[in-house]
Amino acid sequence: MEIKNLNKKQIIKLIEENSEYQFFFLEDWLDDSLLSKSFINASIEDILKNIFESSDLNYFILEDNKIVLTKGNLIKKGVYSSTNLLTKSENDTPIIIDTETNNEINFLRIGKEEKKKKAFYTITGFVKNDKDGSPIEGVTIINKNTNNYTTTNSKGFYRIRLPFGKNKLETLFVGFESTHQNIILYNNGDLNFTINEKSEQLEEVFISANKNNNIRKTMSGISQIKAQEIKKIPLVLGERDILKVATTLPAIKTTGEGSEGVNVRGGKVDQNLFLLDDGVIYNPTHFLGLFSAVNPFTTNDLKVYTGNIPAEYGGRLSSVFDIRTKDSSTKKFSGEASIGPVTGNLNVEIPIVKDKSGLNLGVRSTYSDWVLNLVDNKEIKNSSVSFLDVIAKYAHSFNEKNNLKVTAYHSQDEYQIASDTINQYKNTMFSLNWEHKFNDKNKGNLILSNSQYAFDINYETLNTNAGYDLNYNINETDLKLKMKYNFSKAHKFDYGLESKLYRISPGTISPNGENSVINPLTIPKEKALESGIFISDEITVNPKLNFNVGLRLNQFLALGPSTQREYQENTPKNTTTLVDSFSFDDNEIFKTYYGLSYRIASRYAFDDSFSLKASFNKSFQYIHRLNNNTTATPVDTWRLSNTNIKPQEGSQLTLGLFKNIGDNNNYELSLESYYKRYENLLDYKVGATLLLNETIETEVLQGKGKSYGIEFLVKKNKGKLNGWMGYSYSRALIQLDSQFDEERVNNGLFFPTNYDKPHDFNAVLNYKLTERYSISTNFTYQTGRPITYPEGKFFIDNKEFLTYSNRNQFRIPDYYRLDIGINIEGNHKIKKFAHSFWNISIYNVLGRNNPYSVFFQTSESGNIESYQNSIFSVPIPTITYNFKF
Repeated sequence: MEIKNLNKKQIIKLIEENSEYQFFFLEDWLDDSLLSKSFINASIEDILKNIFESSDLNYFILEDNKIVLTKGNLIKKGVYSSTNLLTKSENDTPIIIDTETNNEINFLRIGKEEKKKKAFYTITGFVKNDKDGSPIEGVTIINKNTNNYTTTNSKGFYRIRLPFGKNKLETLFVGFESTHQNIILYNNGDLNFTINEKSEQLEEVFISANKNNNIRKTMSGISQIKAQEIKKIPLVLGERDILKVATTLPAIKTTGEGSEGVNVRGGKVDQNLFLLDDGVIYNPTHFLGLFSAVNPFTTNDLKVYTGNIPAEYGGRLSSVFDIRTKDSSTKKFSGEASIGPVTGNLNVEIPIVKDKSGLNLGVRSTYSDWVLNLVDNKEIKNSSVSFLDVIAKYAHSFNEKNNLKVTAYHSQDEYQIASDTINQYKNTMFSLNWEHKFNDKNKGNLILSNSQYAFDINYETLNTNAGYDLNYNINETDLKLKMKYNFSKAHKFDYGLESKLYRISPGTISPNGENSVINPLTIPKEKALESGIFISDEITVNPKLNFNVGLRLNQFLALGPSTQREYQENTPKNTTTLVDSFSFDDNEIFKTYYGLSYRIASRYAFDDSFSLKASFNKSFQYIHRLNNNTTATPVDTWRLSNTNIKPQEGSQLTLGLFKNIGDNNNYELSLESYYKRYENLLDYKVGATLLLNETIETEVLQGKGKSYGIEFLVKKNKGKLNGWMGYSYSRALIQLDSQFDEERVNNGLFFPTNYDKPHDFNAVLNYKLTERYSISTNFTYQTGRPITYPEGKFFIDNKEFLTYSNRNQFRIPDYYRLDIGINIEGNHKIKKFAHSFWNISIYNVLGRNNPYSVFFQTSESGNIESYQNSIFSVPIPTITYNFKF
């Protein structure tokens, strides 16, 4: 028999026409998939086995040439009578009457029963919002027959193990209607849920959405922040900012207002990996570090890894900030907008193909120059600042096994602060993520991304002939394959490989006018290829004891074209000790580094509400941010490791206790300690010139570092009063020791880094007065950061010189700030055009004159006097109006 592009119904008709067999079935069971196959001298058993092998249909051949099809279940001999079960309807359409399940019409059959059946099978699926098709995290799916349950992850995905046969499933989630589904489980299979909202949700302040996640997870040092759950936290100028909220957690600090970047557990600013939908963002801030450069309305959530970083991430020592944008609704057009004192923001979700694809588009811009008039500095009041960011995400679901997500992002800042210099910097990022589910146990992602960061300094003046234009650019292209394999209940593997190409233009300066005397200069470009292969295993020994073990093998290839210099051994690197230089052609490998990163984490659960976690990890970093100021700035440059600059290395040991208490574990407590060691940590000689320096290795010092601390966090997740309080005591120290005086700092002893701030306390609280009105507060206290003071002066040949203290021997005054906000929800009617939200807040209620920097000048009387700059030294009230439609 020859079958050519026929569906199952056509094949059955062909068999009936060419044989004595007669089929009995329901047409709804047959799909439209086509089959082409040739059968020669094949039995009816072989033919049926081939036809229905990939479907959930079973068959049974009766003695009188009647063939009965069933949906999932098997028919056993001796149970059925061909004369009693099979009849013909009036229109002669074959039907089957199954006396076993005839009264169970509401039961959904899943899988295909096998002769050798198992006691348990697994079903997987997704839970989505019926309103817009978006995935819902934290939904509980419970089997009412056995009371075992599971919860959905951030993508709405769940997996649950159920016994063979009848089961009754129910979905549970606050604010959504419960869904019930009766099933008959024959084998592994898929089951998706769409659930309906009961009413308009009122978000409270949560860091993590999953119940008991802090107890169950093996790895410590992971915090999750939902964008929709931070809108009531009062922040500077009323702008919702997910990265600023992250800095209220004990492990994450900043050097102060107006500083770009964060320091995580004593790490440098450049040791943090910022990802937006898998693409790197080199400068994630706007407005001199006051705002995040990521649109809060398009953001879904942020995961921060500060302890044991998963093996799939490489290239940074301290942390990973994994920012995910929302998927657009695929059902209907919707959006959100806000009008504030500094920015205007618009986000729209546009369905492209119903239930298949959608576009999430966000645009934000500023009209913020008036804010600079509030700064306590006469020169800055005449300055200007502006920024813009645009993000677009397209998501398309081809079927249950294939999904595609494409994200494009661009941000741009321009500012002119108390000078004739116009500074511009921008981020551009593109990422493509194809997700494929091979089967119930295997799935993978293929990710391609490109990131670019650039800045431009344009100096124009009528009074001098020194006008110039200076440019810098870094470009990174990354290709990554990551796989997940659920081998068994005891072993879940993540593995894959990654390779990224760095291309850096360290700087170009050129005259910007005919009268400019600036000589053009271009620093040679840098290029390198960083690759890694990784694997990790989540090991479940028993319900109490878990391990997560990961390895990542790194390779770094420094590529030409390049000129590398060789210096005399056992001498300082400077122009007088230069021995030779070597030139390398395009793509020629001139230096190779290898590194084996390992990550080990364990968790022991004493019970469902109390666990002990420990971890150890070692990492390597091959790219460095050059900055010899006390705070990071947008015009800092990134450079690659080479023959003279070694990769940074870091290792971290952590130990933590996690406890949930109260009704429904409403209170979360954690106490974590850590100890970190660094090798080849970068610092710089006194007075180092880092910008436009071709021999940068002569200005760089590399030494050892260490940081340690203890962190306490208490969170209340629900109720009228909710929020969190965190405290940390931590130290961050560096040692720059050498046999040569010019390369030794503070006599070669450990001394505080620029970002060492031992005491840090944050409290973020929200009190709900009514369903529509609430009050929020945010209090921050930090030890002042280290600084080097002049201690005296002396004269040589009538020239005055200053003497300074040991580096970072003193500290600027401590920082503290209180913010208060009043939040007003619109009425909660579901059927109306838009849902509104007002935020009235006061930033720095106490008017604390927190110092941004301290500097020294010689007065007219010849005395050296100290001065301090502050960003916001007065209370700043703001009103922001938000609405969703």
